[in-house]
Amino acid sequence: MIGGFIFMVKDKVIIITGAASGIGKETALKLTEGGAKLVLSDINEDALKTVLKDVEKLGGDAVIKKTDVAKKEEIQELIDFAVEKFNTLHGMFNNAGIGAMTPFLELGEEEYNQMVQINQNSVFYGMQYAGKKMIELGIKNGVIVNTASIYGFVGAAGSSHYNMAKAAVVSLTKSGAQALTPQGIRVVGVAPGFTKTAILEAAPDEMLEALKDAHMRGHLLEADEIAYVVRFLFSDESRAINGSTVLCDDGFLAFK
Repeated sequence: MIGGFIFMVKDKVIIITGAASGIGKETALKLTEGGAKLVLSDINEDALKTVLKDVEKLGGDAVIKKTDVAKKEEIQELIDFAVEKFNTLHGMFNNAGIGAMTPFLELGEEEYNQMVQINQNSVFYGMQYAGKKMIELGIKNGVIVNTASIYGFVGAAGSSHYNMAKAAVVSLTKSGAQALTPQGIRVVGVAPGFTKTAILEAAPDEMLEALKDAHMRGHLLEADEIAYVVRFLFSDESRAINGSTVLCDDGFLAFK
């Protein structure tokens, strides 16, 4: 029980991409506390094994699979793997992503295409393949959660390809919900503000200070703050939220 409410994720089988660190890792821990069964995936297998140990210390039931979400066939393999292990599938957290700061006029084709493959295309295929599998299994309370970003709602000349891909996630969430809700599957998004994850590790101190000031409480978000929201979105209590992308930005966009 948390805050007087029980978030109903017990025994739900949920896939998490980008589970080796940051929001994905924290979500794995929060879903484990709620009793979910997890399939953890990431391209970093060593870090994934560490997260698995953390989940098992909490008494969780989880398996791992190394996955490169830039390759759609590996996303399909991940979903098939989840069903092979647990015989069902209730949720898909399309969370894996990369960040980059490259001036608009200097952005090259290779970097642009990589951003689209990982941050945009992987979400589409994760939604499509997981949706098909849930329909095949007859699941009527399925949930797909997509990690978008506050940068899906505003522009930035230094990260235009990232903003574009995250805006696509917001739009895909709306379209996916329209397509899958009649089949018993909700699709929702979460848009974090600037969060203490690996994406920000290389940022200079002066940039981090400016980013802190852009949030109402004057500091960067913690990954577990986003994870609590994601756990709620996977729960039955959040069934009124569908097709929407929930802002978890500590008021960042209220300044814009």
